[in-house]
Amino acid sequence: MSDKMSTSKSQGMKWWQLTLLGVACTIGTGYFLGSGIAIQMGGVSVLFMFILAAFGTYLVYDVLAKMTGMEPEQGSFQTYAAKAFGRWAGFSSGWVYWCSELLIMGSQLTALSFFTRFWFPGFPMWVFATAYALLGLGVILLGTKVFERAEHVFAIIKVSAIVMFVIIACAAVCGFLKGTYPPKFPTTKQAFLPKGGVGIWSSFIYAFYAFGGIEIMGIMAARLKRPEEAPKAGNLMIVLLTIIYIASLALALTLIPLSDLQGKESPFQAALGSYQLPFVPHAFNAILIIAGFSTMVASLFAVTTILVSLAQDHNAPAIFAKRTKGKRKMPLPAIGFTTGGITAAVLMALFLPEKLYAYITTAAGIMLLMNWLFILLSSGRLLQLSLWGKIKRYIGMFLILAATTGTAFHPTSRPGFWISCLFIGVIGVVTWGLSFKWKEQLPRKQRGHERLLIQNALQNQSRINLKRRK
Repeated sequence: MSDKMSTSKSQGMKWWQLTLLGVACTIGTGYFLGSGIAIQMGGVSVLFMFILAAFGTYLVYDVLAKMTGMEPEQGSFQTYAAKAFGRWAGFSSGWVYWCSELLIMGSQLTALSFFTRFWFPGFPMWVFATAYALLGLGVILLGTKVFERAEHVFAIIKVSAIVMFVIIACAAVCGFLKGTYPPKFPTTKQAFLPKGGVGIWSSFIYAFYAFGGIEIMGIMAARLKRPEEAPKAGNLMIVLLTIIYIASLALALTLIPLSDLQGKESPFQAALGSYQLPFVPHAFNAILIIAGFSTMVASLFAVTTILVSLAQDHNAPAIFAKRTKGKRKMPLPAIGFTTGGITAAVLMALFLPEKLYAYITTAAGIMLLMNWLFILLSSGRLLQLSLWGKIKRYIGMFLILAATTGTAFHPTSRPGFWISCLFIGVIGVVTWGLSFKWKEQLPRKQRGHERLLIQNALQNQSRINLKRRK
């Protein structure tokens, strides 16, 4: 977490390293466990929802990468929101993201506890949640380089897990392995529409949630040696994830009936469990734990970075911008504040062990998509988009709004919808209250500062476009 993350060339990453980091930050329990909730709600139609979510993810990352290439910022989307709409947007965007990632860490800790109880069913969940939270803090305290290297290793392990599942599933489909059920892809209307159209609509949020991580790529893209290569890194990641997501989900649906899938168990674990494969379920469970731990650490890194950026922009207490002396320059106050949030997540895992995951996952997904919506809105101010670019931007906003509103119409996702509304409402009220103080602090000559920022950004983009044409 260097102070000059955006300008350091000696420590810059190559584009393929960012792709690998994006895979590590994205593939996690949101996919391995959240996909089970989506299948329960939407059935086989979830496959189409994942394709739509992949397209929506591409639309958001495309404009985020362009803004990063134009002007790399440590605060990424939070800084761009402030430049596009003013301080209120940067404040609210940053804090909505901080809260969403905090909820994601809570959902990851809960999922990790679910997976670990596969081996130790007698232990309470909060014990495992506490242990994983402490390990995650340990990784962050070792510094950014250790975080990057660890995530690269985690990415390889997670992709290997999915490849292993695909190989085993293909062997079962071809008849080389015998299980409890004969392999058969469900094609009935009931399989495609188990809960009707509302079920499909409500499951959309979990498909999007499986792609959560592009905003962390936006933060880390500032460390690229060539920030203009950010689109290539992200687009490759999205294509790879879409292929392996669809292939593995289709195979899981082929190996086990929908009636045997439960939200508290990964569909991949359930599919493998129907075959007599010694050690494979245990190995896959270990990989699921690694996947969840990886995304939890990535969320911890992201919220700490955003909190430091908020403090530097005077949108959080100045103490959170302070760093230790020496090479690492760790923002210990910011890490300490985030630790308090993790403690709250651990307590939630203690008091609501069964229903917590679906509720928190839904709320985290909604708030994450609200930040994606901010990214699309900011791009309309900071980028000179072509006609097709504007159309894509509106399509992306439509898909995000469709995914978020759908959560209000299903009993599984509705509590999470209201939780997210509570968080967003509180942040909105705080932002509104502080806006009066911000206006008083600005001299009259500086009241138009936000407009000047927007104009300067547009002029910079125009110059870049002219140079490219020449």
